[in-house]
Amino acid sequence: MKARPVFGCVIATAAAVLIAAGVLSAQHSYTRSELENGARLYLGSCATCHGAKGDAVRGVALMTGRFQRASTDEELVKIIIAGIAGTAMPPNNYSDLEAGMIVAFLRGTAAGDNVTVTAGDSARGKMLFDGKGKCASCHNNTSYMAPALSDIGLLRRPLELEQSILEPSASLSPSFRFVRLVTRAGTVVTGRLLNQTTFSVQVLGDDGRLRGFDRANLREFAVVKTSPMPSARGILDTQEVADVVTYLTTLRGQP
Repeated sequence: MKARPVFGCVIATAAAVLIAAGVLSAQHSYTRSELENGARLYLGSCATCHGAKGDAVRGVALMTGRFQRASTDEELVKIIIAGIAGTAMPPNNYSDLEAGMIVAFLRGTAAGDNVTVTAGDSARGKMLFDGKGKCASCHNNTSYMAPALSDIGLLRRPLELEQSILEPSASLSPSFRFVRLVTRAGTVVTGRLLNQTTFSVQVLGDDGRLRGFDRANLREFAVVKTSPMPSARGILDTQEVADVVTYLTTLRGQP
């Protein structure tokens, strides 16, 4: 088993002073949470090629604050989002705010502030996914009650994955909406909504049965606003959540 990598990053205050090549660039204020998220975004995506210390690509040293193709934060944000044509640097599906968080992290590291961010390990994450976390009991290729996640690394960013693990109800998938209905006879049915029209509803019940109902025969019908997936808080610690997130980022639809 690999030793747990710990990456020290520079962030001491909520409003970081961003310095590059010894020259004060445009200043931006970021909350502590945003700065830490920038570190997580970097570790979850950028570090795959650039390494935890930003020096894994020949001729590039991201943590020094000196960049060959950019001098301002805005230029760095554009590079992160659009990539660099003709090079191995691809475009990334980040918002301006997310790219700005990564820039804040890089600038802060160069300036000498420090906060410790523990990187995840995909091998440990898979073990937790299959075992302690009990994720695979629902997220598998045979379950109809939760997505299989086989290509989730292409669809969700590390921060979104972490939020789904810790706060499952914060962002509900439209493909996995759950409902509660009561028939005129008083029968209560809960399950995943598969289809609905003006006149009918089809539900995959918690018992695995596919059932159809005429709306005229329903006394109550409501979409459930919370996810049936339990939060990992109190089940997985911070390191374990990071491990599972890192494992999920490797799932890209490949066998």
